[in-house]
Amino acid sequence: MNDPLLIAGRNYRSRLLAGTGKYKDFAQTRAAIDACGAEIVTVAIRRTNIGQHPGEPNLLDVLPPDRFTLLPNTAGCFNAEDAVRTLRLARELLDGHALVKLEVLGDAQSLYPNMPETLKAAETLVKEGFQIMVYCADDPIQARMLEDLGCVAIMPLASLIGSGMGILNPWNLALIIERVAVPVIVDAGVGTASDAAIAMELGCDAVLMNTAIAQAQDPLLMASAMKKAVEAGREAYRAGRMPRKHYLASPSSPTAGLIGS
Repeated sequence: MNDPLLIAGRNYRSRLLAGTGKYKDFAQTRAAIDACGAEIVTVAIRRTNIGQHPGEPNLLDVLPPDRFTLLPNTAGCFNAEDAVRTLRLARELLDGHALVKLEVLGDAQSLYPNMPETLKAAETLVKEGFQIMVYCADDPIQARMLEDLGCVAIMPLASLIGSGMGILNPWNLALIIERVAVPVIVDAGVGTASDAAIAMELGCDAVLMNTAIAQAQDPLLMASAMKKAVEAGREAYRAGRMPRKHYLASPSSPTAGLIGS
């Protein structure tokens, strides 16, 4: 762990966070999580059984909390009150678990974040002792506001949830990375491995994805590809790319001493 991801005081080897929805069954969910190497996995409390529905298949049977860091999220919430209530339930179901993902959506079509309600919910949850990783717009001002409230990670969208459109505004992401001290994790919009690599090359601390893996033609192969992309992008960022030269070519091989020169 010479380059760990630090979130809320805990180190993680993997910089790929994975969702658990949209797979054909729990067995495929676990196989994909193993293939991508994720240690933090999101769980939509309103859509997935983690004990609130006795007698039904339980995600915790295939993704046990002693092996993975569960990240309960508020997918499907459209106001602060519902989001707060959902995460209180998650904490109760998971024996006081504090690390959660907050998302408050603006509408059911775009799933774009409702930032006023997100800020309102974040303020309440931080006061109640939750460690908030927060889905938000790619707005550097509001990202700073969320950090100031006490959120432990900022998670701007690259493009709309489930769209697979990739990073549409790298400039805003770069501003957020520059201006906040907590981890910046791209959340939403990744479609393929190159999207994940670009996010990491920009300097993002991690990438969260679900649909890009779950709805690939071969989810397990895509999970493996995403793992490699995140690792390669992080290494490229740390290495520091060569400067771009728009008008001056520079040969890779030396020209001094060539015959006839």
